[in-house]
Amino acid sequence: MDGLSAERIVELFEKDVGSRKRLAELLVVEPDVRLAIINALIRDVATKEDIEKLRAATKEDIENLRKATKEDIENLRKATKEDIENLRKTTKEDIGRLEARINSLDVRIDGLEARISRLEGQMSLFVKLFIAFNLPILLGIVGMLLKLVFTG
Repeated sequence: MDGLSAERIVELFEKDVGSRKRLAELLVVEPDVRLAIINALIRDVATKEDIEKLRAATKEDIENLRKATKEDIENLRKATKEDIENLRKTTKEDIGRLEARINSLDVRIDGLEARISRLEGQMSLFVKLFIAFNLPILLGIVGMLLKLVFTG
């Protein structure tokens, strides 16, 4: 060998643009080589069929996503409606219990007011009885004190 390795040949082609073009032309002219190059390139190129398959798959994905989103929204609507209904029922029950407690408190307050009124009446009677029983005694004591002061 005279020192021409595959690597050396590649380096020479990298440096000589004209020779590189001439080699490419020679390779393209050969039907078998041209077919091998085309097949190698086609693996990296998308065909119309590939694009159509991708379009169909994308369209199907979008349709599936639309259906799933629609179902999710419907489920959310139903769940929200149920939650609102449950909240309405619970609130109505709570208001009913509060009304019952308020009514119970009203009855108790009315009872307390009646008792206070009776107590006021009894106190008034007590004061009158106290005065009625003690006034003669007090008048008697005052009378005796006056008699002692003037007679004595």
